[in-house]
Amino acid sequence: MQNRIKPRNPALRHNPLALSRMVPIICAGMLLPPVVSAQEDNNRQLEEVVVSASRSEQQRFDAPAAIDAVQVHPFQTGSPLVNMSELLSAVPGVQVRERQNYAQDLQLSVRGFGARSTFGVRGVRILIDGIPATMPDGQGQASTASLTSASRIELLRGPVAQLYGNAAGGVLQVFTKDPPVTGKPEFGLSAGAGSDGQRHYSVSVAGGNDTLGGLLDVSRYRTDGYRDHSAAERTQVNAKIVARPSPDTTLTGVFNRFDQPLALDPLGLTRAAFEQNPRQVIPAAIAFNTRKTVEQQQAGIVIDHRLSPEDRLNARIYAGERDVDQKLAFMTNGVVNLDRSYGGVGLSWTRKTRVNRMPFGWTVGIEADRLKEIRRGFDNVMGESGALRRDEDDTATNTDLFGQLDWTFAPQWRALAGLRVSKVRFSVDDRFNPPAASTSGSVEYNNTSPVAGLVWSVSDTMNIYGNVGEGFETPTLAESAYRPDGLPGPNFALNPSRSLQSEISMKMRHGRHTIDAALFDSRSRDEIVSRSSGGRATFQNAGRVQRRGIEASWKADWKTVSTRVAYTLLDAEFRTGYTNPAGTIPAGNRLPGAPKHSLFADVEVKPADAVTMALEMRTESKVYVNDANAEAAPGYAVFNARAGYEFRMGGAKMYLYGRIDNLLDRNYAGSVIVNEANRRFFEPAPGRRVFVGLRTMF
Repeated sequence: MQNRIKPRNPALRHNPLALSRMVPIICAGMLLPPVVSAQEDNNRQLEEVVVSASRSEQQRFDAPAAIDAVQVHPFQTGSPLVNMSELLSAVPGVQVRERQNYAQDLQLSVRGFGARSTFGVRGVRILIDGIPATMPDGQGQASTASLTSASRIELLRGPVAQLYGNAAGGVLQVFTKDPPVTGKPEFGLSAGAGSDGQRHYSVSVAGGNDTLGGLLDVSRYRTDGYRDHSAAERTQVNAKIVARPSPDTTLTGVFNRFDQPLALDPLGLTRAAFEQNPRQVIPAAIAFNTRKTVEQQQAGIVIDHRLSPEDRLNARIYAGERDVDQKLAFMTNGVVNLDRSYGGVGLSWTRKTRVNRMPFGWTVGIEADRLKEIRRGFDNVMGESGALRRDEDDTATNTDLFGQLDWTFAPQWRALAGLRVSKVRFSVDDRFNPPAASTSGSVEYNNTSPVAGLVWSVSDTMNIYGNVGEGFETPTLAESAYRPDGLPGPNFALNPSRSLQSEISMKMRHGRHTIDAALFDSRSRDEIVSRSSGGRATFQNAGRVQRRGIEASWKADWKTVSTRVAYTLLDAEFRTGYTNPAGTIPAGNRLPGAPKHSLFADVEVKPADAVTMALEMRTESKVYVNDANAEAAPGYAVFNARAGYEFRMGGAKMYLYGRIDNLLDRNYAGSVIVNEANRRFFEPAPGRRVFVGLRTMF
């Protein structure tokens, strides 16, 4: 299929920084507040409640860490709720890229951690309703979260995230909405359609009372894909049961299923191919029919029990299965087949008391998780599995002990301290090679992560805090699966990356305004870097990397207008040089996949109670695509528009919504494949795109 590309503005093409010069003008026009009465200005917003920072509920403003809570309103959100990239743009320090490639999941990074990931999510810990969506080896999946039944998403950044263990450059938690307690059942239906053959449907039912309630949500999405050979379809089921057998005990049961029978992989493009026709794919993608199928289901129980007014116990147990079959763009060992089973338990005790009449609280706990994987490799014979080339049992386990305390030792001062002791073990049992050539083996990683912080409550409207902490990130089983030298067997020579992180931050609220700002610095050693070819990646350690920068956000709400601005400055570079198969990487080169500047802004207007209209702007500076900094994806700015109308039809509430993405039809790279050996770095973003949907509740 041929696609005619509109030429860019030459000034912007040759000087991407021209976009950044337009930002102050654009923001001034978009964000100029209307005149409001003093009474309206004095009506302060209800503060969001978060749990990730201290493992117990508290107001986001009081949390001694950089944390955002994104409220999700599945009925009134002006987007189809397929990908997290629809919801997280207004969170500073976070990059979420929808790659137009459902075979590889989202690209999610926090303050530069996770930017190297060529598939799945790395460097960021993911939990869904208290159940880990990140495996013991640190590999996570964001696509399995059901957004059509979510109530909020929390994003914890910085040193405090280290208290969640391996790969905790940041922590992302998704919470499913609770069933209603009115005793009256609720039903919901949704249908939507958009450009490139997009179709999205969902149905939900919920009901209950103060003692027992349940929710079931089923959604289905399919697309022909913006690019050739990028069609996908998937179905998600999410169920939640909440039981309260006594005022002191809450039992929450969760079950979810993710079925993706089709996800074609269009691979990346060279710069020349990207500029010629961003919809095209390379011939190898067609010849080898590159694609991935995924089937996952898991269930878990979370128990919260109040022992006394001061003490609470929280326990979890979960288990799941995940089957993956992936066809890569080459023949020998070009099929990856994974049959995974996993599970884990966790127990924590939280106590809130007083010392010298001042609040004092602590949490101690233990977590243990296990992943068992049957890994097989086959030849890819024109898109079908051929001869068996690999057959092994892989295991990853972790056992962690943690403790955290929060002490208000003076009227305006709080201290935070924590410690996490982690043991991660990988083992491989080779069933393919004869004993003399066996690649079986094991490796163990041990780490202790201390965290400390201080909070100064300057006034009721301003908090200033600082945190420092150490963390670590092991290679995953997938990253250890192949050796850079091409020899058979796992790459157990990889070392975990260890980091020292610090931040100084400010939170301020005044009337309708909320302002957050943070200075952060992270210094890691034995950084794990990738090299990818045809969909297969190998990894090695690369010395020291520093990530430092600024993140800032402003939110304001008036009666009919609300605005959001989020800005991130990320200076991420190699502090020491290293050598890879492509040559020597000098110190001072920038970390690929991480833009230095990123900005999001939007303004939402409600001209009538039932009508919502909004304009969004997102801009990023250029992004280097490899460690050598030999090429870069140009900077860009895109505008999106959305609108919604709520009305009633009989006894049902209806919501009609629509959105147009990339209003100006810009041609830009939405994401990049870091260190792609064939220089196919670029994953094009769609041109102008339309989506329209209708939801109903009754």
